[in-house]
Amino acid sequence: MAIAERGIARTFQNLGLFSNLTVLDNILLGRHHLMRTGLLAAAVWWGKARREELAHRIQCEEIIELLELEPYRFRPVGLLPYGVRKRVEVARALAMEPSLLLLDEPVAGMNLEETEDMARYIREINEELRIAMILVEHDMHMVMDLAARVMAMDFGRVLRIGTPAEVQGDESVVAAYLGVAR
Repeated sequence: MAIAERGIARTFQNLGLFSNLTVLDNILLGRHHLMRTGLLAAAVWWGKARREELAHRIQCEEIIELLELEPYRFRPVGLLPYGVRKRVEVARALAMEPSLLLLDEPVAGMNLEETEDMARYIREINEELRIAMILVEHDMHMVMDLAARVMAMDFGRVLRIGTPAEVQGDESVVAAYLGVAR
């Protein structure tokens, strides 16, 4: 909770969703640290607690619209395709209202179409919400298309930091990622 209070949200490489809850409920969980009414008031769902939850649901609906999750809103996450679940993971992180979003391999295990869709959503998040992002990803085409700055690492050692073009052209990066021609 302390990390969320500092404005940092993250997604997980391996999904951390509640498969028996709906998409909307999973996204609402991201707003938990923003809720101010107590457990008893929330259980009764009356007055201030009801108004607060409805306000949070409106915020979640905006995220659902941004990530095109409308058809899945009331479906249990466990019944959804993998690519959609990855979007729900991003939506839950966005619901936290972060100033910094950490994306841990957001396209791991996705096919080409799902990867292209996720890249588009990441670009839209950046353009519309203006949230700073750190993207950890092995899909170099996606990284080079999305990132303004790239840090290439090899076994925890920084090889190069710079623009995508600078990093792609660095000999040490090429050697580490593609191997040295023999």
